[in-house]
Amino acid sequence: MSEWYRKDLAYIHDVGFRSYVLRAMPGILAILKQHGIQDGLIVDLGCGSGLSAEELVRTGYQVLGVDISADMIEIARCRVPMAEFQLGSLFKVEIPDCNAVISISECFNYLFDPDHQTLTQVFQRIYDALAPGGVFIFDIAEPGQLTSATPVKSFTEGEDWIVLVEKQEDSQHILTRRIITFRQVGNDYRRDDEVHRQQLYAAAEIATMLQQVGYQVEIQRCYGQFALPNAHAALIARKPMSNL
Repeated sequence: MSEWYRKDLAYIHDVGFRSYVLRAMPGILAILKQHGIQDGLIVDLGCGSGLSAEELVRTGYQVLGVDISADMIEIARCRVPMAEFQLGSLFKVEIPDCNAVISISECFNYLFDPDHQTLTQVFQRIYDALAPGGVFIFDIAEPGQLTSATPVKSFTEGEDWIVLVEKQEDSQHILTRRIITFRQVGNDYRRDDEVHRQQLYAAAEIATMLQQVGYQVEIQRCYGQFALPNAHAALIARKPMSNL
């Protein structure tokens, strides 16, 4: 489970790329309240470094966070000792009975598990775990992340780190990110490389899968006041109170 978001990238993501989660959480908390979910267990799939779990615990929820990165889980456990965290794939983890499931920052797009279950199978397992009236809140990246087939290169830097990213989207709607990190260790900088691949999905396609399972579905382009980036969508999937 150590192939992705290893120690340096996990650290850089936590300190340098936390704004997405922190800006999304007020809207997500509002959605939970709108659906009458005031307390109980929230399962956070792809929980990363525990930023979302921290906000949920502060609001009074119980939290189970799941992530495929051991280094992310280590940060999360230190940040939110009141929450429970489990190392594992969101495509394979056993989901306990809960009031809501959330997954922030396009986690379902990642192709980290070559033999993972289909999305419909995962959506069904989440549906079965949710209490009647429970909600499943997550966002996805859609096709059109890049405007051409030409790779796009960028860099971001912090006080003791720099990350270089090359992105390319192919005709099969696979987005590939080549990520090179440099992190200061003493007087030197340590380099690490990772390659992340994502399958991009149209929001309408995902909504249809959810509806086939039995959810009532809304597609949004924001979490409250936080507008999602271009070619991203949030899906709010509610399990009906009853089948009547």
